[in-house]
Amino acid sequence: MIGIVYLGTNPQTEERLKYIPGRLVTLTQNYKDAAAACSSHVRNEHFILFFEKNVRNEDVTAITYLRKKCKNIYIILLTPQLSAEERDVYQKCGINDTLDLAASVTELNRKIQFISDREGIMFDEQVSKRPILKLKIPLWKRIFDILFSSVALILLSPVFLITWIAIKIESPGPALYKSKRVGTNYEIFDFLKFRSMYTDAEKRLKEVSKELGNQYAEKVQEEPKGAITAPLGEEAESMMMDMGMESAMMISDDEVMLVGDDFVVAESDFNKEKEEEINNAFVKIENDPRVTKVGRFIRNTSIDELPQLINILKGDMSVVGNRPLPLYEAEKLTADASIDRFMAPAGLTGLWQVEERGKGGNMSAEERKQLDITYGQTYGFMLDMKIIFRTIKSMFQKSNV
Repeated sequence: MIGIVYLGTNPQTEERLKYIPGRLVTLTQNYKDAAAACSSHVRNEHFILFFEKNVRNEDVTAITYLRKKCKNIYIILLTPQLSAEERDVYQKCGINDTLDLAASVTELNRKIQFISDREGIMFDEQVSKRPILKLKIPLWKRIFDILFSSVALILLSPVFLITWIAIKIESPGPALYKSKRVGTNYEIFDFLKFRSMYTDAEKRLKEVSKELGNQYAEKVQEEPKGAITAPLGEEAESMMMDMGMESAMMISDDEVMLVGDDFVVAESDFNKEKEEEINNAFVKIENDPRVTKVGRFIRNTSIDELPQLINILKGDMSVVGNRPLPLYEAEKLTADASIDRFMAPAGLTGLWQVEERGKGGNMSAEERKQLDITYGQTYGFMLDMKIIFRTIKSMFQKSNV
């Protein structure tokens, strides 16, 4: 458990810290005592130090000393509003974070819990020593990728030429489409495809999604259950009472209310909404009007994917792996339950693609994520060969998936 130390002489702050649930707080009044309290014989024990702002020059001396003596502390400055100059000075001497001097017990506890939940990444000495976990593509897979992509580029060069001409004839703009994608180890690269949409497709994404709906999206309420829209400020609670919203505020003693610019919502409802947002991260629109006639054909035959053979040859991705995602989709998949899909090879085709084609395109976003994670845990030469065979077999399908 992370140790908690307070350096200051404010009796109100001391009183609030005493009521932090499940935490024993060490109270100190000078920086040498605080440094002694933050020194531990237990290996890798960490401390959060609440440092109350005083005279700036004295504070700088104290913080510099604490940083020199204690490598395992996270310093939070308890302070009224800081000027830009003061903030710069305190940050340079070693402050990690700031919190309002009058922060409530709930706010103090929330800050402690936030740091505790991320202990492995919040302390500098831990970050510098912790090895960075990166997936290394096996040699057999890289050799196969080079051989496969080289031969395929040569054999399919006539298809490249015909497709290029057809795209240019139907609609103005470049025949190749380049976008930023997130692949293995969450690395971003330029992803190549034959353009299958009109050139203003990305600008029209929100408009079309709203009109036709996201094929992967689950039905969610427009507003989280328990949410209360209300003007905020010092009189927000009394205004809600005046509007007859007393019953809406009847929540359990353990519930935490989150306050935004124009809403008040229970933390449990907010977390549920965020989970639904993650589950619906993938965007796919059925019968998308942004797709050209040539685009619809090359999509159904997977010809639009052929330029990715160049990405494979460069080492951006493999023949078989998890689909590299656009940035707007990948940014929604950073939770622990989803991040494992990026700790696997990125690929031209993969497990969920062949499974989805087998189901006629009827697959939820959650099923996709689980298949991606499964591939990352089980991939090997034989599995890759099976996926390639199934991909070739289903290339000339009629369904639009």
